[in-house]
Amino acid sequence: MHWLLLIAVVQPALAAIAVGLLPLSRGQSRAVALGSSLVSLVLTVILCLKFDPQAAARAQFVWAVDWFGEGGVRFALGVDGLSLWLLPLSTLLTVVAVLSSWESIRDGARGFYALLLLLETGMLGVFAALDIVLFYVFFEFTLIPLFFIIGIWGGPERRFAAVKFLIYTFAGSVLTAAGLLYVLVAHYNEHGTWTFDIATLVYQTTIPTEAQMLLFLALFAGFAIKVPVFPFHTWLPLAHVEAPTAGSVLLAGVLLKLGTYGFVRFSLPLVPGACHEAFPWVATLAVIGVLYGALTAMAQEDIKRLVAYSSISHMGFCVLGLFSLNHQGIAGGVLQMVNHGLATGALFAIVGMLYDRYHTRMIADYSGMARIMPRLAVLTMVVVLASIGLPGLNGFVGEVLILLGAFKASWVAAMLATAGIVLGAYYMLTLMQRAFFGEVREPLAGEHAESAGDLRWHELAALIPIVAACFWIGLWPRFFVERMAPAIDVIVNRSTQVSRNESTSKVIRLVRRAPSPEARGS
Repeated sequence: MHWLLLIAVVQPALAAIAVGLLPLSRGQSRAVALGSSLVSLVLTVILCLKFDPQAAARAQFVWAVDWFGEGGVRFALGVDGLSLWLLPLSTLLTVVAVLSSWESIRDGARGFYALLLLLETGMLGVFAALDIVLFYVFFEFTLIPLFFIIGIWGGPERRFAAVKFLIYTFAGSVLTAAGLLYVLVAHYNEHGTWTFDIATLVYQTTIPTEAQMLLFLALFAGFAIKVPVFPFHTWLPLAHVEAPTAGSVLLAGVLLKLGTYGFVRFSLPLVPGACHEAFPWVATLAVIGVLYGALTAMAQEDIKRLVAYSSISHMGFCVLGLFSLNHQGIAGGVLQMVNHGLATGALFAIVGMLYDRYHTRMIADYSGMARIMPRLAVLTMVVVLASIGLPGLNGFVGEVLILLGAFKASWVAAMLATAGIVLGAYYMLTLMQRAFFGEVREPLAGEHAESAGDLRWHELAALIPIVAACFWIGLWPRFFVERMAPAIDVIVNRSTQVSRNESTSKVIRLVRRAPSPEARGS
C-alpha cells in the first residue's frame, strides 16, 4: 500500500511535465489534468479506507529512500491521523479546480494545467512528508505554481496580488525555516546524532525553557501568515479576488490549511509550554479574526470578496480550537480545516460559474437566480448551510467540537467566537436571499446569452462530490473523528504533562521561598 501514496504524490508532477512538454491541445491538456487528478483522488480515498484507526498515532503507508546520501535526509512519505483527511481534501479540490476551469481557461491552457498539477504534488507532499527538510521543500514549493497561476491568469491587478502573496508568505517562511533549523541543532546537542525525522524531532527533543517562546514565535510567523491569522491577513482578499477560479478554490480549500497543519504538526507538540503561555494572545488574535472577517464580509457587495473575508473568519475559528490544547478543540480544529476546505472551495467554484456566465460578481446584479438556475441554487444552498454549521452537515460537527474545547480553555473567547458564527449565518443567508430569490433579474441579459443557463456536466461533477462529502461528515462524524483521535491524544497528553510539570515547579518554588517556622516565629 505504500506505493499508492508515492504514486498519488508523484504522478501529478509527472503528468504536469507531460502536459508542459508535449504539443497538446487545450482539450487534451485539460483531459490529462482531469485524469491525473482523478487518479490521485482514487488513491487517497483507498488509503483512507485502508487506514488503521487504532494505529493513527504513527505513520502508515510509509515509503522512504535516502535522498541526500550520507546526510540522513530522506524522501520519506507517510500518513497519520493528523494528515489523513487533508490528502483526499487536496485531491478532491484539485479535481474541482480542473472542472471549474474547464471552459474559462482558453489561452495558455497547457501551462495552466501543468502548474495546477505541480501545485497538487506540492500540497500532497506537505501533508505526507515525514522528513523535516522534505516538508519545508514542499511547503515552499507550493508558492511557485500559485504565484504564476495568479500572476498570469488572474484579474486586472493580478501581478500586484501575486507579488504581495509571494512576499508575505515567503518572508514568514524564512523565520519558520530558522525555527526548524534550531530544532535540528537542539536535537543534535541533546542526543549527539543528526535526524531529520519529524516525529523524532518533535517528540524526542527537549527545547530549553528560555528558548521555547522564541522558537514558538519563529514557527508562528510562517504558519500564521499562511492561515492567515489577523493581522497577517492583508494579502488574502486581494489574492482571492484576482486569482482565477481554480486558484481561489485551491488557495482557500487547501493552501490556507498549510498554516494550521504546521501548528498541529510542529508547534503544539514541540513547545506545548509556550503554546500554553501564548494562548491568551493567540486566542485574542483568533477571535479578532473571527469577528473582523465576519463584519467585513457583511459589508461586501462583491461575492468573491465576501467569501474571501469569510475565510479569515472561519480560519480564526480553527486556530482557536487548535490552541485550546484539549482533545475536543484540536479534533474540531483539524476536522474544521477539512470542512472549511469543502464549503469554501465549493463557494469559490460557484462564484466562478456565475462569473463565467454574466461577467459580474456584484451581488446587486443578481436576483431570482433560483428560477433561472435551479440546480445551482439547490447545491449552493446546501454548501451555504454547511458553511454556517447547520446540524446534519459537516460544519456543525467541527463548530461544536471547537466550542467545547474553547469553553474549557476560555469561556470569554468561546462566547465571542460564537458571535462570529451568528454573523456568518446572517451574511451567508442574506447573500442567498439577494442573489437567488425574489424578483428575477438576470445580469447583463442578452449580452452573454450564449453562456447563460443552468449547470453543465462538468460543473455538476465538480459540486456534487463536495455536497456528498458535506452530508457524509455531518451524518457520520465518528468515521472521521476516530481516525484522528490517537494522534491527537499524543499531543494532548504531552501538553498535559508539560502543564503538570510547570505547576509542580511553581509549587516547589513557592515552598522554597516560604519562610521556615523558626523564621516566622522570630
